[in-house]
Amino acid sequence: MPGSNALVAQSGGPSPVINASLQGVVEACLSSGNVDRVFAAHHGIEGVLLEELLDMGRQAPEELARLRHTPAAAAGSCRYKLRDGYGADYRRILDVFRAHDIHYFFYIGGNDSMDTAHKVDLLAREQGYGLNVMGVPKTIDNDLGDEGRTLIDHTPGFGSCARYWANLIRSVGEENRAMRPSECVSVFQAMGRDAGFITACARLGDPKREMPLLLFLPESGFTGEALLDRVNETLKQHGRAIAVVSESFMTDEGSRRVDGFGHVEYGASGTTAMQMVVSLLNRSKLAARGQATGQIPGVLQRCASLEASDTDREEAYLLGRKAAEYAFSGLSGRMATILRVTDTPYRVRYDHVPLETVANTARRLPREWIAKSGTDVTDDFVRYARPLIGEAAARYESEGGLLRFARLEYTHEPKKLPAYTPCGF
Repeated sequence: MPGSNALVAQSGGPSPVINASLQGVVEACLSSGNVDRVFAAHHGIEGVLLEELLDMGRQAPEELARLRHTPAAAAGSCRYKLRDGYGADYRRILDVFRAHDIHYFFYIGGNDSMDTAHKVDLLAREQGYGLNVMGVPKTIDNDLGDEGRTLIDHTPGFGSCARYWANLIRSVGEENRAMRPSECVSVFQAMGRDAGFITACARLGDPKREMPLLLFLPESGFTGEALLDRVNETLKQHGRAIAVVSESFMTDEGSRRVDGFGHVEYGASGTTAMQMVVSLLNRSKLAARGQATGQIPGVLQRCASLEASDTDREEAYLLGRKAAEYAFSGLSGRMATILRVTDTPYRVRYDHVPLETVANTARRLPREWIAKSGTDVTDDFVRYARPLIGEAAARYESEGGLLRFARLEYTHEPKKLPAYTPCGF
């Protein structure tokens, strides 16, 4: 639509490669000839509601080029849910789009973000407003889509998180072996809520199964007592153990806090799965000398740019470009997706699926990828995940010995509408 503008927004928990998708969308839009200007909403859909827009065409080209190697959400993220009763919010979104001649909307995010994009698409259609809406997938949890991987094979961000865990476990294995007389059990907590994909990726650091590594996947349903028994069995055999527990192993419901979508915010809750497991082990009689110690990598899993996968970055960037191409071809209400062609050699293809099929989905680790023991994954999972972490060490730019990231200009566009307070504030 010549004479119209595009808007891109980021939402949810970031990833090491979410900005690669942002770069892909922006570059594709700026070079397309289909739009005059490309805006980014400052802090996702909240930025739309507050009419806080950034003109990406006025950003320095060298800074836009650095987005591919910049973690977190450079345009700002949020966890704001558009609820059915928020009629004023919906009207406000279209008012902002009309005021700024926005006819292409790209939303980069996970399950809940695809729900938001779907609702915006339906709203525009109901109101007869010409708007092409495209979702761009993102989540380190890899829980978007279906277990059969017919909607999406994996989400950008997951490969880099998998690489982080693979290298973390290799280092932890050395630490645990060295400190076994005093710290016989090393407990680590992984993100992922009720999906065990991230927990499972610890196995990538020890694919030959040479470490005393136990994976407590949420899909396996272990109790605290069963966990204790399994750890002691491992201590009897090896004199040490490494246990990776999913964050959802936390059973103290009274201390849980939730985000704007009603999901448990484990990083903000009063206790953690790691602390509960460490306390349980140290209250009990361990089958080896020493005690259990625990660590929580936390948001490092999604912002450690030094562990970003080149494969992940490239796919995230291409998905952003593909989303723009699909939108300019006339498609709307779709999500750009990535589907696997072969494992060896690793090859994928890009496509698109209806937003309504992925909105609010939450897939879990397939049962066939969980080992009979319940504390490991199969070689099939390793074959699936291994290509995603790439081969080469992450590329990065440094300045004065420190990482150099994109420096965007955060001056908002002049507002054209009256001030507004979102319904959910």
